[in-house]
Amino acid sequence: MSRLWRDQIQVFFAPERVDLVRSRRGMKLKQVARLTATCEYAPDLPVWEGALQKLDQMITNAAGAEITITISNHFVRYTVIPPQTKIANPAELNAYAIFHMREVYGERAEAWVLGVSSWDPCSGAICAAIDRGLLERLEELARRHKVKLQGIEPYLTSAFDRWCKPLDGKRMWFALIETGRICLASLSDGAWQRICNQRILDNAGEELLAILDQEAVLFSRRKQAVEQVHLFAPGHPDLILPDGCGWRAVPLQTVGMPAPAHFPSLAVVASGAESCAA
Repeated sequence: MSRLWRDQIQVFFAPERVDLVRSRRGMKLKQVARLTATCEYAPDLPVWEGALQKLDQMITNAAGAEITITISNHFVRYTVIPPQTKIANPAELNAYAIFHMREVYGERAEAWVLGVSSWDPCSGAICAAIDRGLLERLEELARRHKVKLQGIEPYLTSAFDRWCKPLDGKRMWFALIETGRICLASLSDGAWQRICNQRILDNAGEELLAILDQEAVLFSRRKQAVEQVHLFAPGHPDLILPDGCGWRAVPLQTVGMPAPAHFPSLAVVASGAESCAA
């Protein structure tokens, strides 16, 4: 089938939910299906197994389509790759990324597949890793359903690519909050500085503020009187930071720049074995 006529499927893949949008090619892409499924956790299986089973059901009738999967930050580990002007080729960059992942995560990194964002020897990049077993199962799923796996992208980098252009690159705080997890990135002059990706234990707003204050200290630059944090938190529409805390939350999603259709929204509608029918 010509790529010009392949349906496009975009998926958000998280422990508690799978969101899927299918669009049909023509003069322009037209959305023809949108599904959300809730997932159950099985304690004796990998944390992603429930979501994988739901995705299996949801693409039953998707043969011939192209699929892109955005992976929740629950399933991704990040580290910043510092600038290095002596790196000469992709093999050296990969070795450099592996070294930094092992420095942060130790032997656990041996079981992960790594990907590096666009590399700039003067500003560095970020490295993202997912479980090799998850990647292999997703590839097997695509083969079995005869869909073309176009790519697997981390939630952080997918969201950043969506909204980064209009943002101030001098000094930036970029936060994603999803069910049970906060991911916060800091940048300076377009270069990644730090990434904090951790569980929410109780209150998302209070924990975001605590992480911001902690990361501001580690940022090693003088904090402004009031810092802006660019925030996407679809499950927390009422989240605000208290007056006088030194931070102001600026929503990433606007009328002119909405979230991609497959990104998680506030409501999660339970579903059974629905398929992405043509």
